[in-house]
Amino acid sequence: MARTDSDSWDLATSVGATATMVAAQRALASAAPDNLIDDPWAAPLVRAVGIDFFTRMVDGDIPVVEGGEYDPDEWGHGMAVRTRFFDEHFLSATRGGIRQAVILAAGLDSRAYRLDWPAGTVVYEVDLPDVIDFKTTTLGDLGAKPTAIRRTVAVDLRDDWPTALRAAGFDPQAPTVWSAEGLLIYLQPEAQDALFDTITSLSAPGSRVACEFIADTSVFAGPEWRRHREKMAALGADVEIGELIYHGERSHVIEYLTDTGWTVTGRPVRELYAECGLEYGDDELAVAFDDLTYLSAVLPGLPV
Repeated sequence: MARTDSDSWDLATSVGATATMVAAQRALASAAPDNLIDDPWAAPLVRAVGIDFFTRMVDGDIPVVEGGEYDPDEWGHGMAVRTRFFDEHFLSATRGGIRQAVILAAGLDSRAYRLDWPAGTVVYEVDLPDVIDFKTTTLGDLGAKPTAIRRTVAVDLRDDWPTALRAAGFDPQAPTVWSAEGLLIYLQPEAQDALFDTITSLSAPGSRVACEFIADTSVFAGPEWRRHREKMAALGADVEIGELIYHGERSHVIEYLTDTGWTVTGRPVRELYAECGLEYGDDELAVAFDDLTYLSAVLPGLPV
């Protein structure tokens, strides 16, 4: 179903289901023998949501055929690379002295429960009320305890989330480490610009932000993606990212942040794979996503 300006969702529908998909991929990565990440809460959260395909995925019940489209190692490695990048983003910033972190569109992210945060770190999780409530209740029932001071901000990012963030205790005068992981393609182009404008307005010197982006979203409508989706649908996967994102020309994130005063470093996905000791694929789908870039940015003004 195509997106609308006022659509809504939970963790089993629309954009929310992509958060469950990502958690399922983190579960695969956590179960892999190479031990690139450790997210003990990913699989239980996926099972609690109850989407059949992703539950079967984390339980090892999806058929794996040599040369087939579903490769749990490949799916896990892709998310392990992404997760390690954002984990290090948060840990490097907080070990460097930043004591407030904001996770935008937090979904089933469990960093507030699994990372080794420095004492006194406050982690703000921003997402829809139903998403926040589900994760908080489920992890509480599992006996999970936050490893930071966790503060939830139950608000739609299309609404006045800065006011809600301040009401939760956020201090715009203190440096902040932000993430917009897995978010940008689900925003309209002008909303992407507005998001970064707002982050900039709320960021004290020394703040950091990270995200991943792909410059041309038409890859999600290309023949490589369509062939991939047809094969995955035959296995029971019914989350179609191509119908959930906003296509069309949008600002190049590195250029946009640079123009608004940030010092930006962009890293191609192949480079991050190599850093993790992995080989990036050479199949048609991997090549189609070759320009996927991970970036981190610092707002100058204080030692970082």
